Amino acid sequence: MQTVAGTSFIEPFTVEIDVNRGEMPRAKHHIVRRASDMRGHYADQEALERLIADSGDPVHYEVFEVPVPEEYGHLMYCISTLQPGTVGDECFMTKGHYHTVVNTGETYLCLRGEGYMIMKTSDGRFNAQPMVRDRMVYVPPYWAHRSVNTGDEPLVSYCVYGAEAGHNYGDIEQEGFIKRVYRRSGAVEIV
Repeated sequence: MQTVAGTSFIEPFTVEIDVNRGEMPRAKHHIVRRASDMRGHYADQEALERLIADSGDPVHYEVFEVPVPEEYGHLMYCISTLQPGTVGDECFMTKGHYHTVVNTGETYLCLRGEGYMIMKTSDGRFNAQPMVRDRMVYVPPYWAHRSVNTGDEPLVSYCVYGAEAGHNYGDIEQEGFIKRVYRRSGAVEIV
């Protein structure tokens, strides 16, 4: 591998994506987040602990990616599969993150399921964009973002962002999000 103007030169490649299962079969990185990994992210911590104890610490979401050099010029991409379910009345969600390089945007193409991409800025702005099959959500630079599954099947997304962006989960763990997404009496509420 050689470097051209600070960016590694690599050979082109392809990967397979199983849209129905929400997987990248030959992913080199496979991140699995279980209910126990989500401690501190849900409003009802007692309901989360009951879910962990009663349901055997179920998988909340998985991320499949084939990494490229984490350098300017390369694009990282992944498949994210968020399972359906609730903690109390709160819909299953991802941890959410800012990018370490905060001026990095990201796109999410919904391949299956339904939900929301909820977003916030450090100065208190909030936005929620619906995620449904064949709809792409653009997350601009400076916005923290989290996927939320409001449906009855997995929410599967294809994501692309600048490879040098990194992930900052720590600020979300301290700040949380301004609003939460609930399913109550069959209706979705963002409060």
